[in-house]
Amino acid sequence: MAKRGGFGQMPGNMNNLMKQAQRMQRQLEEKQEELKNKTWTATAGGGVVKVSVSGEKKVTSIEIAPEVVDPDDIETLEDLITAAVNEAFTAMDTEQNEAMSALTGGLSGLPF
Repeated sequence: MAKRGGFGQMPGNMNNLMKQAQRMQRQLEEKQEELKNKTWTATAGGGVVKVSVSGEKKVTSIEIAPEVVDPDDIETLEDLITAAVNEAFTAMDTEQNEAMSALTGGLSGLPF
């Protein structure tokens, strides 16, 4: 009578598991590259300050509407820029985390 289960079937299952892990690794690398090359934009103050950031966590542009530039109130402009930068990075982090979670099925602690 032939044995079922046990160690006799493990090499095939292990091979399939390794293939799945390699496929997941490729998908993760592709998604990371895609996200690295993406740009996120956020605004503050009703759109008077607009900031764009890259997936490499760098500010790529800042646009400021002339009407918000008041030499007597630099603090407001600084606050608007800070808010827009933080919002852009939050949007980037959220999308990157969701993308990675979708690929890994919520697995954590993996070296990806």
